[in-house]
Order: sequence, then structure tokens, then C-alpha cells
Amino acid sequence: MRGTDSEQSGMFSYISAERRVPKDHPLRAIRAMVDTVLKELRPHLDGLYARGGRPSIAPERLLRALLLQVLYSVRSERMLMEQLDYNLLFRWFVGLSMDDPIWDATVFTKNRERLLAGEVAQGFFQQVVAQARAQGLLSAEHFTVDGTLIEAWAGHKSFKRKADGPQPPPDDPGNPTVNFHGEQRRNDTHQSTTDPQARLYKKASGQEAKLCYLGHLLMENRNGLLVNTQLTQASGHAERDSALAMVAKLPGWRVLTLGADKAYDTAAFVRELRDHRVTPHVAQKPATAIDRRTSRHPGYAVSQQRRKRIEEAFGWLKTVALLRKTRYRGVARVGWMFTFAAAAYNLVRMRNLLAPAT
Repeated sequence: MRGTDSEQSGMFSYISAERRVPKDHPLRAIRAMVDTVLKELRPHLDGLYARGGRPSIAPERLLRALLLQVLYSVRSERMLMEQLDYNLLFRWFVGLSMDDPIWDATVFTKNRERLLAGEVAQGFFQQVVAQARAQGLLSAEHFTVDGTLIEAWAGHKSFKRKADGPQPPPDDPGNPTVNFHGEQRRNDTHQSTTDPQARLYKKASGQEAKLCYLGHLLMENRNGLLVNTQLTQASGHAERDSALAMVAKLPGWRVLTLGADKAYDTAAFVRELRDHRVTPHVAQKPATAIDRRTSRHPGYAVSQQRRKRIEEAFGWLKTVALLRKTRYRGVARVGWMFTFAAAAYNLVRMRNLLAPAT
């Protein structure tokens, strides 16, 4: 018999959001790992809030919502609140019941600022790495480092000379006419009025210079999991300086190897690595600082093969996590989201690595 096309919706539902999410849904494994992380972070989160006053958004729910924003490429907090309003999967993951009201987007953003001040992203990332280490997924000896450009939320028209005084009103406030043809624009004389901490930079000759930041990752070579992150202002030496800073935090009781591309093949960088008892498995330039005592070993070729996996992490962060062009301004905010997105990447990798074979 033909069914009827009724417009009357049911008033009550007797099936919970927990039952509506399939048992084999990928988010279930991620939710379990996230709950373990948040349990470890609870003492730190408690210290960010006053004992009395009006209750705010629970930081655990706030972090789960931000994680969904990264995993599902949600472009803004306003769109995230819209999804939470009608998406049962999102409500279940965050911990909202079917009838819980959704937060205002502005209130959600202001509550996120408290987590920024408390350096919660770094703690979240470290707890995810600790879980991976406990599961035996991390290499303790072989690593790869690399950096990438993250375009700032600022346009070339905002990059103005620092010494300029008050400017006349623009002819078009939304898209003013700016003629900088023939003008020499440098970071020491110019600054963006939109994001003053962004720097004009390009990684290679022939590329266009952009207002951007540099994001740096340290990856272990066994399963391609990220073990450290840094975000810095863009400069020609930032990649090597950040690499040394991240390597210095690795356990120093054993000999380590560090893979990298040709940009790291400098005599000073190689010498610094050897001083830290780190074997530099750096790709060689024609005039290389890597000698035969390193390149003759089979492990050097293995590192050159494995180091390419760090590009998979950068690709995921730029496409899925929407970090090709950041929506935030300033080193602190962009770095917070860069680290948090790296933690999300690790969670996805760990879910795939720990999934039972079918």
C-alpha cells in the first residue's frame, strides 16, 4: 500500500542520540580517546574558572565542539552553532541532549578565549601524544621536521608603511584603491594594519610573497604521528630555529635521527644537530653539509622515504582543518589553532591505526 505524505511531525521521540549513532561510526573511537584526554586535563581546566558566579559553557563541551569544527571543516563558529542545533551526531559528540539549547556564537567565541589564555591546546596535544605513546605507536629514535606557510587573515592593501601618519578617508571603505606599483615593501618598514604580527614572506624564488606565518611540525617516522608543533612569524631562519627548539625537547639518552628537506642542509644546522647527538638525515644539496659517514648507511635512505609523510599532515591541516588561510590573527591565536588541529590529525591517525582488522 502506498504511504502517505504527511506533514505532521512527531512531538516526542523515544530514541536517544546515543542509539541513533551507529556502533561502528568513526567518531565513536575518537570520542573515547577525547574523553580520556579531557579527564587528564580536568584539574587544569578547573583552575581556569572562578569558584562562584554564573556557570559558563563547560570547557569539555567547548573543546569537543571545536574538535568537530576541525574534523568537519566548519568555516565559522556561527555555522558550527547552526550544525549543533539540528545535527544529532554533533549533539551526541559534544554531550548535548536532544532538548539542550544551543549557545550564542558570540558567547561561544568569548568562552574560547579563556582556553586560549590557559594554553589548553598544548595540553590537549600533549595528552593525545601520551595516549599514542602508551599504545606503542611512536618511534623513540627516528623523526622528521618541516615547516609550511599559513596565509594570514590580511590582504596586501593592509600592508602599509609604519611611518605614515593619518590617511585620508578611502574612496571605497570596503575595497579601497591602493597603488603600490614600484614601491619597495619590506617587513622592517611596512606592517599590516589588519594583522600586525603577519610578515611578508615567500619560501622559494619565483613565488609570490604573502602575508603569512610559518607552521612547524615534528613527526615520528614509525606511523607518521606528530609529536611537537610550533608556529612562528615568517622568516628565513625560522624553520631551522624551530627544528632545533623541538629537537631539544626530545629525550636525549639515545642517539636520534632527524629527516628534513634540502632547506635544512646548512653547515650550522647540521653542526647543531650533531652537538645534540642527533644524526642529520637531511636531503642533500649539490654543495651539501652531509658527508658519507651519514649518507652511506641504509637508514639514511629510509629516512628520506619516510620524511615525505609529513606532507600528508600539512595537506590535512590545510584542507580539512582549513589552515591554508587562517581565520585568526596574531601568533597566539593562530598557534593555538595550529596545535589543536595537529591534535585532531593525530586522533584521526590513531583511530585508523587502532581500528580492528576486518
